Amino acid sequence: MKIAILGAGHVGMALATALTGRGEAVTVGVPDPAKYADAVGALGPLATLTTTAQAIEAAELLILAVPYAAALGIAESRPDWQGRILVDATNPLAPGLAGLELGTTTSGAERIAALARGSRVVKAFNSTGAENMADSRYEGGRPFMPLCGDDAQARNTVAALATRLGFDAVDAGPLQAARFLEPFAMTWIHLAFRCGLGRRFAFSLLRR
Repeated sequence: MKIAILGAGHVGMALATALTGRGEAVTVGVPDPAKYADAVGALGPLATLTTTAQAIEAAELLILAVPYAAALGIAESRPDWQGRILVDATNPLAPGLAGLELGTTTSGAERIAALARGSRVVKAFNSTGAENMADSRYEGGRPFMPLCGDDAQARNTVAALATRLGFDAVDAGPLQAARFLEPFAMTWIHLAFRCGLGRRFAFSLLRR
């Protein structure tokens, strides 16, 4: 499956690093490719840098690794996504990491899905930090990665990708579950930035 990452910030580059490190070819799509030529070039021959529009056209699975507002714009940029899988790695953060702009009765992922006509939206890679995206290895086990979406095949595809990246991928069901996964992400953010825990920790799921 042809994979593209839209955005070359911390999360986008972390995921690109992890994917290329596991032998996956990745296209990184950004509005201004020249700005990121050195960073993406450092990833090696498996990483290709293009414009956002070119990346969308070439890919079957796209990871939205941009700010939430930019993700909304990308979602409505095409009249028909023609069945592409859109992985929403964003969170609708309030200014200053004060909380979320949405919650309880809807979610950022549902807003994106409503705008991205003909896409299959899966919420994933939003609930932990970029450092864990780049390197998911912990001595105590695999980091927990919940995901959700209305298309079961798309969920399975993204779960397999998350597993390949070293996460414990857990299917949380329909996209409506993003109403819980986005606040869950705020738990990690709150502990990392407000409680002084730092960025080098992850949640795990214990089973009995």
